[in-house]
Amino acid sequence: MAGHGFIVVVPEVFHELNPIGTVLGYDDAGRDKGNADKVAKYLEAHDTDTQAMVDYLQSLPYYSGQLGAMGFCLGGGLAYRAAMHPAVRATSCFYATDIHSGITPSQPGNDSLTRTADIKGELQMIWGKQDPHIPAEGRARIYQNLVEKSINFTWHEFNGVHAFMRDEGDRYDAELQLLGYQMAIGLFRRCLY
Repeated sequence: MAGHGFIVVVPEVFHELNPIGTVLGYDDAGRDKGNADKVAKYLEAHDTDTQAMVDYLQSLPYYSGQLGAMGFCLGGGLAYRAAMHPAVRATSCFYATDIHSGITPSQPGNDSLTRTADIKGELQMIWGKQDPHIPAEGRARIYQNLVEKSINFTWHEFNGVHAFMRDEGDRYDAELQLLGYQMAIGLFRRCLY
């Protein structure tokens, strides 16, 4: 994204739970640690992280004031959550986990589905139809919620599995990755310039 002219800020999602610079492996041990961490950190702490990123961007003299969010998997769910921040004008979520299930803990009434009406910018939701982590029923629940809350969104489902954008392993789909990035770049160019 930086190569397309965007300032990119990437948080360490579980900075409170791991030494700074920790990289969780794309293997069973990394998955298990990541799943343990995601239920140990409340959504409210992720909201604080979003505010810290907004504050940092606002301190940069070259920041235009036009803010977007983007994420994949857990990061897709966190991008959806970041879309609730009033400064965020466009958000691209790829196979966003845990929105439909509420697995990531939060205070009562503060889960992402309940807070959907707080999204004021444009939302882009991109899914793999063969993704076991967000089954058809879960996607339908999110879709219906977006419609009921009158959110400005686009919805895209492709024949792909979870993590089809990750250029590693047998789930990777180079064509879908290219299409996904083009869609996100298009959204940001349209909404953030």
